[in-house]
Amino acid sequence: MGIKITVIGCGRWGTFIAWYLDRTVDGAVTLYGREGSQNMERLQRSRSNGQVTLPKSVRLVTDFEAAADADIVIVSIGSQGLRGLMAQWAQTENSFCCKAVVLCMKGLEIETGKRLSQIAEEYLPCPVAVWLGPGHVQEFYRGIPNCMVIDSREDELKRRLVKAFSSDLIRFYYGADLLGNEIGAAAKNVVGIAAGMLDGLKLSSLKGALMSRGTREISRLIRAMGGDELSAYGLCHLGDYEATVFSRYSHNRQYGESFVREEAYSQLAEGVHTVRALMRLAGEYGEELPICAAVYRVLFEKEAPADMLGSLFLRSLKDEF
Repeated sequence: MGIKITVIGCGRWGTFIAWYLDRTVDGAVTLYGREGSQNMERLQRSRSNGQVTLPKSVRLVTDFEAAADADIVIVSIGSQGLRGLMAQWAQTENSFCCKAVVLCMKGLEIETGKRLSQIAEEYLPCPVAVWLGPGHVQEFYRGIPNCMVIDSREDELKRRLVKAFSSDLIRFYYGADLLGNEIGAAAKNVVGIAAGMLDGLKLSSLKGALMSRGTREISRLIRAMGGDELSAYGLCHLGDYEATVFSRYSHNRQYGESFVREEAYSQLAEGVHTVRALMRLAGEYGEELPICAAVYRVLFEKEAPADMLGSLFLRSLKDEF
């Protein structure tokens, strides 16, 4: 008998994950979306969200009780909604009957600075894993491969997930630093916003410096928090820069560009939430995060983007390392 998998979240990533696992894993895949959500209603009408078309073998449900009945549950929602989802799930009749939960999402809780696995572990009796790394739905769906990482405190869970989820389209690596991978994955979205701001200011040539210095400051934070600073140079952070700092599909990059051009942008940009949490962690662990701080001041303290980013990259006189 195959694996029963439920994907919670019918946005672009959740829908893609359901499509991907349906063609990769020996088992049955269910995709859950809230009753009345525009994404689910569109999928129910046409089985397509405009980017991915789901085969009939993927079951669509709006019943949360039915969604919880699975061997593995994969969560792909906005980071700030995770605690509410966990609280809701804990109250269901089928509360956490699954064997594992996989978080395919990137971010930090604003109010506490907690990593998403920490939030899930407050509620879950089953092991938690994270699925992180580069790639865009549009490219995966066209057959363009990439590499990603799965990490967990449970080594056996990592092995089972990597074996079950790997394919010619996605090659998975075993993570070895849950803290570092989660911090790095969340922080790369802030660097993506900074990259978009540089694009909007016609300073795109500074992206090389942004990538170098951004990786360095996040590696210091990871080390201060007790993780492996080399994680910042892996797939979770530096390895995700092409997809975040340069790609036209990057919501965070596009948000930063739209912001400095004073244009409206309606898509979710997780880096806006993450930068607030990172400022909390920077104070808590006594680490300077110049790029993150610059993005924060531009977004929330009305600093002029040109002045802030220009001073950050063009007027710094200091040793590189």
